[in-house]
Amino acid sequence: MHLRDLLNEALAGMLARPVRSALTTLGTVLGITTLVITLGIAATAGNQIVGRFDELTATSITVEVPETKTPLVDWNAYTELTRLRGVTSAAAVAENKASSNLTVRSNRIVDPTRVTDQTLTVIAATPGLPEAAKGRMTQGRFFDAGHVERKDRVVVLGDQAAKLLGVTRLDEAPAVFIAGRAYTVIGVLGELRRDRSLGTAVIVPPSIGKLFGLRDVTRVLINTSLGAAELIAGQAPTALSPGNGDMLQVIAPPSPTRARDGVQDDVNGLFLILGLVSLVVGAVGIANVTLVTVMERVAEIGLRRSLGAARRHIAAQFLLESTLIGLTGGVIGACLGVVAVVAVSAAKQWTPVLDGQLALAAPVAGAVVGLLAGLYPSLRAARMEPVDALR
Repeated sequence: MHLRDLLNEALAGMLARPVRSALTTLGTVLGITTLVITLGIAATAGNQIVGRFDELTATSITVEVPETKTPLVDWNAYTELTRLRGVTSAAAVAENKASSNLTVRSNRIVDPTRVTDQTLTVIAATPGLPEAAKGRMTQGRFFDAGHVERKDRVVVLGDQAAKLLGVTRLDEAPAVFIAGRAYTVIGVLGELRRDRSLGTAVIVPPSIGKLFGLRDVTRVLINTSLGAAELIAGQAPTALSPGNGDMLQVIAPPSPTRARDGVQDDVNGLFLILGLVSLVVGAVGIANVTLVTVMERVAEIGLRRSLGAARRHIAAQFLLESTLIGLTGGVIGACLGVVAVVAVSAAKQWTPVLDGQLALAAPVAGAVVGLLAGLYPSLRAARMEPVDALR
């Protein structure tokens, strides 16, 4: 029997019972559709993470400076970072345990209705802190290089610290008292998206911070362009402390690509099982229907065998029918899966990511499922003896 004749017989067997064939194909359609949707949505979601990765997390680097007898990082060393391509802002900060328990008072008048003495953290920072901390001056201004050089006794309060001290207005140049000395409040720093502990701190210029034991830089906050964090994390220690960069600890964000792969693997793991179960159900359906078809066509099988058809011809005919059913289900399932991925992406305003190999592999997977499902029924049909079949 020629291959063309075998294919014609298989198609005729499928089309002779179109409703049954359609219902049998449905199981494979569901399985392949689920697989395509799973892999497509996972790839699209992973790409979305790279495209819309949390910019704050992906661009924030912190360099921790250990305490040593000699300072490892100079107060002006952070300016070297701004020369690196990809650095958008940076600031040096000094904070130690001694400055974490300082009593800060908003005025010298004793108000029985309000507690004006607060135990707050005093830190020293360079003028670029608002940008490095992803914050905004809600009132007033931040001190600049002129304040630092002149050693002006000015402070900037975090928004929470200002509330605790009862500082609500700056138009009258309010003062706070630290260790019994007055410092003019020139601004309030709030809306912090990074290092939110600054909201409860009193921030002073580095030249004033020495009065509170804040002599050495303890950490450097760095913000980079999206995608430059990994490179800057490797260059920052050398730029801040040439020769001692290995002593600095760099806290860098995870790679967006690794995050994407992790999420994609998680999504695949969750839904791949569902797709495989659907394929198994489809394979069982094909096997059952093919077996029923063999039982219904016993007389036909006997007639074909008596007219000279070999066992392999009978087995090939039914095996090809089940394979064609699986292939049809794979093609329809791949098309529905692609449409579903595009539809979900359009609804979420995502960019759909579809692997061309997946679209080609899905019909092949359906055909393999049909082939495996038809093995037993086709072998059973091939084993029938012509006399028994005709009887």
